[in-house]
Amino acid sequence: MHYSSYSELCRGHVCRMIICDQYKKGIISGSTCKDLCEERSLLFQHCLSSSPTQQVYRGLWREREVIIKCSIEEALKADNHPDSVPRRDVVLFDKPTRGTSIDEFKEMLLNFLKAKLGDQPSLAALVSRIIAMADVNRDGKVSLAEAKSIWALLQLNEFLLMVSLHEKEHTSKLLGHCGDLYVTEKIPHTSLYGVDVPPFLQSLLPSVVHQIIHQWFAPAWPRRAKIAIGLLEFVEEIFHGTYGNFYICETGFKNVGYNDKYDFKMVNLRKVATEMTIRGFLKGRHCEQNVDCTYGKDCTATCDKLMKQCKSDMVQPNLAKVCGLLQDYLLYGAPPELKEELQKQLRTCMTLSGLASQMEVHHSLVLNNLKTLLWKKISNTKYS
Repeated sequence: MHYSSYSELCRGHVCRMIICDQYKKGIISGSTCKDLCEERSLLFQHCLSSSPTQQVYRGLWREREVIIKCSIEEALKADNHPDSVPRRDVVLFDKPTRGTSIDEFKEMLLNFLKAKLGDQPSLAALVSRIIAMADVNRDGKVSLAEAKSIWALLQLNEFLLMVSLHEKEHTSKLLGHCGDLYVTEKIPHTSLYGVDVPPFLQSLLPSVVHQIIHQWFAPAWPRRAKIAIGLLEFVEEIFHGTYGNFYICETGFKNVGYNDKYDFKMVNLRKVATEMTIRGFLKGRHCEQNVDCTYGKDCTATCDKLMKQCKSDMVQPNLAKVCGLLQDYLLYGAPPELKEELQKQLRTCMTLSGLASQMEVHHSLVLNNLKTLLWKKISNTKYS
């Protein structure tokens, strides 16, 4: 669909209208539906989207600043071409069907999670958590509208990852949902450097000016060290986590941020992929060189040049990519007595290979050495 202006792209009133229409018809349900559609205590404010497929807004919910996410592209297409496109509620909220028992729905969820996350022993607990989330009126049952809503949400990669990583303190807290609209906490600082160069200036300014601006506005070095420790902990958490392995597929400073206490927060989980997703992408994929085996921006696997097929080993693991991101971030303004050792450890980290044989002991050792080096410098200070 063609959008003639930014304001047309960002249509919170359309998102609200569509969601509330479906709620009033009894098609969908959710913990925020009443606030959004009846009490009007969940309000859309500033649009943060740059894509019609994922509408993102800064909003206000009961006087608290939040982030609201809503997918409305199919609905906008249907509005413009009602005869050619199936109705959104028919396409998106088609499962489970009427007559599905709770046991059948649990089985549906378990099979879906196995396909997305792998056959993990902890999946039964995740199914129970999802059922509890779906039961918004806490009556111990899951209605058809409740089941359809949670099923539609789980098709969204970011929502699935938020649910899978909910125990981790380094992801945004999920606050509620209505249909396939969901609300998360607002992360105060959405870039490692605390400030972004405005998009219209990015292409005009040379990279050295970007670097100077970032350094000027960056937090004090001990605070950057604390944020970096949190980022390293996140890498540790998603490697062989409770629900399998996860890969960061766009390691940029704009996808990671921090809160007012300088605790690291992963801003954009849409740039994170499960191991099963990447394996599915690579399986049987033809390649001439490694770059042909790239998922997202930088999740690159090795190419078997003899067989001309992608293998499953990553060229660069999460840790090596994160250390590349942290190099400038940590070396600028680092204490002189620490700088040489820090530089040495970051270089070692950046050369890590994604080969499975190296992934266990070696990676843990490098990660723990780096965390220890940073923590020793800031522990027992006001920054720890």
